[in-house]
Amino acid sequence: MSTSLRSIALLEASKGLIVLTASLALFRYINADWQAYAESLIRHLHLNPANHYPRILLSLSANITEPRLLALAFGAMFYAAIRLLEAYGLWLGRHWAIVLGIASAGLYLPFEILELLAHFSWLGLSVFASNLVIVAILWRHHR
Repeated sequence: MSTSLRSIALLEASKGLIVLTASLALFRYINADWQAYAESLIRHLHLNPANHYPRILLSLSANITEPRLLALAFGAMFYAAIRLLEAYGLWLGRHWAIVLGIASAGLYLPFEILELLAHFSWLGLSVFASNLVIVAILWRHHR
């Protein structure tokens, strides 16, 4: 099996495991007082709650509801399942996984281009380049 396919499989598996862990954490803290956590975090970091980013965090935490968290957690679990399934298929060199990988990595490219045009950053450029390389490698294996 190709080393490049296995490397992409490991990357996809790691993304899947990270998102799966985050979704399980959401289930664990579904009934938590998110507003109090946000206020505590802002105090701990000695941030001014009137500043832009702390204000965004406080606003988001005030609007968290159980149905929203459940939808987010289940959506994250679905995303993680797709990533892990893709990783499994790529590890075994399955054609369906290569097609899924091309589609899933290629789906982000137009949005990354738009984001780079609107707000250039080196991080954004590296994410775009990484996805472009992944699509190119998978396309080569597809043919």
